[in-house]
Amino acid sequence: MLKRILYICLGAASLTLAVSACKTPELIQKDVNNEVPESFANGSQDTTNTASEVIWQDYFSDPYLKALIDTALSNNQELNITLQEIQIAQNEIRVRKGEILPSVNIGAAAGADKVGRYTSQGANDANTEIKPGEEMPDPLQDYMLGAYATWEVDIWHKLRNAKKSAMTRYLESVEGKNFMVTNLISEIANSYFELLALDNELAIVQQNIEIQNNAFEIVKYQKDAARVTELAVRRFQAQVLNTTSLQYGIQQEIIEVENRINFLVGRFPQHVDRNPNAFGELIPKTIQAGIPSQLLANRPDIRQAELELAASKIDIQVAKADFYPSLAITAGVGFNAFNPRYIFTSPESLIYSLAGELVAPLINRNAIKARYLTANAKQIQAIYNYEQTILNAYIEVANQLAKINNLEQTYDLKSQEVEALTKSVDISNELFNSARADYMEVLLTQRDALESKFELIETKMKQMHAKVDIYQALGGGWK
Repeated sequence: MLKRILYICLGAASLTLAVSACKTPELIQKDVNNEVPESFANGSQDTTNTASEVIWQDYFSDPYLKALIDTALSNNQELNITLQEIQIAQNEIRVRKGEILPSVNIGAAAGADKVGRYTSQGANDANTEIKPGEEMPDPLQDYMLGAYATWEVDIWHKLRNAKKSAMTRYLESVEGKNFMVTNLISEIANSYFELLALDNELAIVQQNIEIQNNAFEIVKYQKDAARVTELAVRRFQAQVLNTTSLQYGIQQEIIEVENRINFLVGRFPQHVDRNPNAFGELIPKTIQAGIPSQLLANRPDIRQAELELAASKIDIQVAKADFYPSLAITAGVGFNAFNPRYIFTSPESLIYSLAGELVAPLINRNAIKARYLTANAKQIQAIYNYEQTILNAYIEVANQLAKINNLEQTYDLKSQEVEALTKSVDISNELFNSARADYMEVLLTQRDALESKFELIETKMKQMHAKVDIYQALGGGWK
């Protein structure tokens, strides 16, 4: 009676421990917030998103720029590295898929065993006949050929969830590639427009050098005629030297921007083909921003963050399954004999085995708890990252829409300023030649006109950058 009670107590204790082994720590919960305002900050109510309707080949019309982007999409090293990341993620799916299926191995072995005559096994072998009249060979050889299989039964969907997580991360890597393509196209386009702007600045500087040289020669003649002093001559000379020095700084910037483009395109430094005269004719296209909720479908970085969030949730289920019992089945079949000529003799040489093993963690589960809690923490991280990515996307679009509007107003005013100062240069020269204006007025007017032309070109470059950046912010460029 006492023994029976002891067995009952041990059974109850074992059941209690088994149940406690399956108990999981409590997780931190956080709801995902993916709500966005109904419209952008500028009050735009477009229903069509430019980035979802227009591919980059149609959005950019410059043939030289399109050729650069085409080359970069084939040769850019960073993009090619990312493509290998996609291949790695695809291989991870195959690994996880293979873990679900049974593993079968085939093997062969050979050996020899010499035991002492005065041992239990030796004595038994000496008195054992393989066949009537045929003693056990000494030394005893051993030959084996067989197949072995192992299979973890996926009771709690741990392996299937691991495969699902790998598939989700594969899709995430594809979106990461799309996001990189968007950034690459944007960076090349912005650098290309910057290069055109520098070409035009260099042309303006060279034109001003010629104008100022002519003015300098006139001042020297007037000095010889005693109409101006040596101070005027030196000031005009200094102005010419200052403007001439500008062109070398611009030439250096052109070299650096060209090499930046060459790096993005994946080639060694060389001349970048372009048409500088086309810069002045560039007109930013009308942008339809659509509604903020369209960003969730168009922007690769948002979809990438969303997939990472989905994968992190699956990882929690994978980590949770470590608390539950695991069932493994092993099996083997083959032939085993002491002589090669008997190895395929059946059923005498036939061997097989079949076993099942059920194991559950019971004591010292700290490592399992740590992995489970880490998976939960990573999921919380993924939620915050997803929300941050959405917020960043909305702010980027709102900023660019405001920038486009303000730059349009700025460009109109700068154009009027350049026109007024260009006329002022002609007027100041005429007044100076007729001795009705001081030479300082001529110098200051020329300087202001040059600066205003630079500012106009810079404003146009910012407009083209805004055109590229808004297309990128709306989720375009990767298609």
